[in-house]
Amino acid sequence: MMTTKLKQLLKQRTGWILLLVIFIWIKTVIAYYLDFNMGAMDPLQHFLMILNPIASTLLLMSLTLYFKKPSTTYITATIIYLLETILLYSNILYYREFNDFISFNTIMSVGKVSKGLGSSAIAMAQAHDWIYFVDFAVIIILFFTKKIKIDHRPYSRLQAFTVTSIALFGLVLNLFLAELSRPQLLVRTFDRTYIVKYLGLNSFLTYDGLKTAQSNSLRSGAQGTSMDPVLKFVNQNYAAPNPQYAGVGRGKNVIIIHLESFQQFLIDSKVKDQEVTPFLNSLYHDDNTLSFSNFFHEVGQGKTSDAETMLETSLFGLPEGSFFTSLGTNNTFQAAPAILDQQQGYTSAVFHGNIGSFWSRDTVYKNMGYHYFFDQKYYQQTADSNTYWGSKDKLLFSESVKYLEQLQQPFYAKFLTVTNHNPYELSDTDTEGFEKPDTPNTMVNNYFATAHYLDEALREFFDYLKASGLYNNSIVVLYGDHFGLNEGDEKALAPLLNRDPDTWTTFDHLQLQRVPFMIHMPGLKGGIQKQYGGEIDALPTLLHLLGVNTKPYIFMGTDLLSPQHNQNVIFRNHSFVTPKYTVVNSNNDKLTIYQNSNGELLTNPDPLIQKRLQKISQQKVHELELSDMINKTNLLRFYTPAGFKPVNPKNYNYQNQYQQLLKIRNNLGEHSTSLFSKNGNKSTTGLYKTNAPELQNNNAALYEIPQLNNSPNSNPSSK
Repeated sequence: MMTTKLKQLLKQRTGWILLLVIFIWIKTVIAYYLDFNMGAMDPLQHFLMILNPIASTLLLMSLTLYFKKPSTTYITATIIYLLETILLYSNILYYREFNDFISFNTIMSVGKVSKGLGSSAIAMAQAHDWIYFVDFAVIIILFFTKKIKIDHRPYSRLQAFTVTSIALFGLVLNLFLAELSRPQLLVRTFDRTYIVKYLGLNSFLTYDGLKTAQSNSLRSGAQGTSMDPVLKFVNQNYAAPNPQYAGVGRGKNVIIIHLESFQQFLIDSKVKDQEVTPFLNSLYHDDNTLSFSNFFHEVGQGKTSDAETMLETSLFGLPEGSFFTSLGTNNTFQAAPAILDQQQGYTSAVFHGNIGSFWSRDTVYKNMGYHYFFDQKYYQQTADSNTYWGSKDKLLFSESVKYLEQLQQPFYAKFLTVTNHNPYELSDTDTEGFEKPDTPNTMVNNYFATAHYLDEALREFFDYLKASGLYNNSIVVLYGDHFGLNEGDEKALAPLLNRDPDTWTTFDHLQLQRVPFMIHMPGLKGGIQKQYGGEIDALPTLLHLLGVNTKPYIFMGTDLLSPQHNQNVIFRNHSFVTPKYTVVNSNNDKLTIYQNSNGELLTNPDPLIQKRLQKISQQKVHELELSDMINKTNLLRFYTPAGFKPVNPKNYNYQNQYQQLLKIRNNLGEHSTSLFSKNGNKSTTGLYKTNAPELQNNNAALYEIPQLNNSPNSNPSSK
């Protein structure tokens, strides 16, 4: 009975459409699990991966049902089916080479696709790829055996609309379930893999095309003269370096440590008479550390990626979404890695235990001029080595030293930690010896435990720096990227800060947005700095310490150590803080003003104070608007500073990087400046000591080099 109904269905137009949809669906799901690293973490994500190819494919196929001529329906549906198969398999080949999905821009740039895939397509093909084409044989057999016949009967618009409506309902359901699993999926756009995982390849390409069109529309209206107000602002707001500190770190290695979700209140805090971060406390108070007690994060929806944008470029993130994922893959940069490379010959690298495509880092970093990016595939992957966000911090630092010691010096190296990230979950073994707080909020309790773990990881890494000799020749910058606890968690936190949760106000919330910013170097005249500043100010401060003239570059921030530094700090929601006042700017007109000295709300502020703060508000909002204009219209393509060469991302390749480092070291011979070479061609990995539970019975993992896939494009970079 079922076989008879199936035969009848195959001889109808609807049956032909459904057959093609089913074949595309099966092939796509196979690719998700066999060839793409989708990183599904829970049953809902797996369900969405299985569901998402159906609705979009059915919607495309349903459009062919509106043709009156049956032959046109069958031919058009076949063409769509071929294009869908080509798109799927092209993505498979592209992913094997670049660990990413084909974007709308890539498709439009046919030359780029053929260059990336043409010569290596055969090499990228694998034995199981016949799975993606066996359906063609099945279809041919069905036609020759007349199991499929062209249905010449009339097909009403109502029937076609019914199929289209079912497809649209499926798309809406898919998007609804995706939002349940990952809120603000299309707004924050973590990376392309997330979009594909939740919505499918067709939806990703449509979304990417719309974003590209929107971006191109904005950029097409920009011209060189659009830079005039930007240049005027930068020149008027430039802050000259402090002579006491200018160039004191010249020639030193730079090690940036990104303290994930780490807020300033953790410094010097105690829980049950235990120091939460004893090592960071000691570093904060060290005479060789410049510690900034009034340093604020200034991120928006892009959070971590916004912090990186400010750190590397001294430009703000966007008012919505992530600059990295929406614009950073195509924008022109004047970023720290390229500046230091061109000005002082620095090698640059990023170490991060998450997948490289998250926040589109594997593309954005090339545009910034990073020579190397060691992402998750360069680290051990076991059942207990990762949190949801990547390798645990102790493992990240310990396993990175085998790459760090091969970098040519001086180097600019950034470590992105992840363990202290929401939901702040670690095993009891990882947090052994630390007692959590007993608040009714589990998130708050866990936050202190993961911060303690991060602190231990930092202590181990600093011990290695000292033992290996890198410490004396390096400047280490540590910064918190953004808040860790949400506004809803703060009342549970209040008692731990000796505050009454019932009197907690917006003032307290904004004051809590402080994050650490520390610059540590042996011999540096340090001390706790009281001046106000934000993440936008980090880059000019660092570059002045390294002896780089920042005046030619387009930076929104100013040197924190300069007497001319602007101490007014703007947030992405237009609220701001000054050394005297904390101001909530709800609509750019009405300001709610708190006094910093006592946290009191000024119900009837002095008109002169209000006028002065209104002027500051206008100035700082203008700063945000200029930064947004630069980013949204890619204005830096029109302005190249003297002595700076725009970065060509094609010069950077993140495949087989360890082999690249070894080849460069061998080519340089006695002129190699890597730590390995300076240590008599002996590894320093044995100097690394860690109490990470995962490595107690397998310290050999520190010395192992992952077996990386050979790539036809594995030429070493210039560094």
